[in-house]
Amino acid sequence: MTEQAATDGLAKQLRAARRWAGITQEQLAGLSTVSVRAIRDLEQGRVRHPRRETLRLLADAMRLGDARRAALELAVEGAPADTVMREAFGAELAPPPKPLRRLVGRTEELRALTGLLSTEHERLLTVVGLPGVGKTRLAQEAALLLHTRDRIPVLWADMSETASAPAASDTRSPRAALTGWARSLATGGPGLEELVSVVRGRAALLVLDGHDAVPGLVPHLMELLHSCERLKVLITAREPHRTPGNRLLPLAPLPLPAQERPADAPTPLPGESLTAGEPALELMLSYVGHMRPDLLPTDSVVRTVARICHALDGVPRAMESAASWLLLHSLEELLRTARTSPLDIVDDATLGDASGEGLAALLTAAVDRLDDAQTTLLGDLSALADGWTADQAAAVLAVPATTVAREVHALMLRGLVRRLPAGEDSAGRFGVLNLVRRLAADRAGAAAHRDEELVH
Repeated sequence: MTEQAATDGLAKQLRAARRWAGITQEQLAGLSTVSVRAIRDLEQGRVRHPRRETLRLLADAMRLGDARRAALELAVEGAPADTVMREAFGAELAPPPKPLRRLVGRTEELRALTGLLSTEHERLLTVVGLPGVGKTRLAQEAALLLHTRDRIPVLWADMSETASAPAASDTRSPRAALTGWARSLATGGPGLEELVSVVRGRAALLVLDGHDAVPGLVPHLMELLHSCERLKVLITAREPHRTPGNRLLPLAPLPLPAQERPADAPTPLPGESLTAGEPALELMLSYVGHMRPDLLPTDSVVRTVARICHALDGVPRAMESAASWLLLHSLEELLRTARTSPLDIVDDATLGDASGEGLAALLTAAVDRLDDAQTTLLGDLSALADGWTADQAAAVLAVPATTVAREVHALMLRGLVRRLPAGEDSAGRFGVLNLVRRLAADRAGAAAHRDEELVH
């Protein structure tokens, strides 16, 4: 940043702060003991290197919070960012991103996550699961709760390969500086030293959203944790990471509603919600209502929507994208497509990730990342009716039970296999997600064909 650009930035920050405070230059001079002429020169960009004491007097007079004070000091050319941030670091300076929507159906997961983050001994946690299942949204809610309840500073960093770097004009803002240091951990850049300098000895939460793209981060992350004894790190990832001390929290899709109302079910009372206790159904009905307000939640509509939830496995992003196709299809047509070709309706023009990839491509990549043994087993399991146990699958597929158990465990961590409600015998029953069933069968078939070609 050039010296003139820094001066212009300081002038802009000071004018904005004074207007935010709602006072004139003359009033600011009277409150701060800084002369009107000095204030005018600062706001017109005539002063290149103001004294820190002058800035402190002005900030005190305007009753600026930590974030605005830090922004004012960082706008001065040559101001050491780590020193400024170390003095101002706190909850106000480091808030998490505010969620744009309410969280639906994750009460227990949120309680478990915030409970672990509130303990002294759990300092590295990873929420892992299928693309589109809601990992980022859950992390946002947990971070916001800790920030508002416990006044914990939250450093939020998008670690995806396509995350945009701060604009040149914003590189001296408090949030951009903190985010930049956190993202530089991936390359072992100077951000490690800067973060240690600012956070050391203080309680803070670092959220690395999308850890998958930066496998080289682990040694720098461990050094940061060892240097900052009160820092906690929360990661969201599509693949489980083998990091020392890491506690994995698999995030499954939303629980599925009953597809048919039991004959002995009590009749709902007047005004009672048809979706009470059914988060996937509640969420899907909200998407349907936004796209097709003419579709009233009658018993018939609710039953059809429940079946669509099953066909899309209760994956929030899949359900949101599918609902957009109601602009073109009827509810019954959407159900048929969801059951036969779900990947055809899980993308729309508005729901890509930062790289522009749709959910279908992300799910395909999740299956492609499996090794040969996992690919074969997932393909075989896809041919079984939902509700199998590990022992049953081993018997049907003629595979050792220990092998099936190990690989099913790995597939569940990746979100490709889900646990179903226990039957009367309380045995663990499982099913392959409908979203990846055909993908898994196709990949397994292709692998078998390659093996045959190698033999011949």
